[in-house]
Amino acid sequence: MGGIAIPHDHEAVGHSDADVLMHAVTDALLGAAALGDIGERFPDTDPANRGRDSAEMLRAAWQSVSAAGWRIANLDCVVFAQRPRLLPYREAICRNVASILGIQPEQMGLKAKTGEGLGEIGREEAIAALCVALLEWRGESL
Repeated sequence: MGGIAIPHDHEAVGHSDADVLMHAVTDALLGAAALGDIGERFPDTDPANRGRDSAEMLRAAWQSVSAAGWRIANLDCVVFAQRPRLLPYREAICRNVASILGIQPEQMGLKAKTGEGLGEIGREEAIAALCVALLEWRGESL
């Protein structure tokens, strides 16, 4: 989660390394800059993306966003998971993602919400993440 190994009796499964938080941050940055989404840039139909490191995808997306003239003001992220509890790992996760993006950990908010036993999240059948990215234009005008 966010590039940090969290001990748990379940394992995330996906086409890439299934880091749902990194994928949400990648999508938020691309979307905020109107540069498409993670599925367009790293399609699951491309064998090169099988098992791909989500940090690598985040770096590549951020390079495109930055090259287009944007900088990150802040990120606000929410992870929806019944277990494991993320609070003990929140600081490490924020430091890791911030390091990849070249921002301060204080520019990243990270919250965790459970499903309170309801639905796919609550039954521990799924995990989800959302992220909102606030970008600032570095140039004079758009």
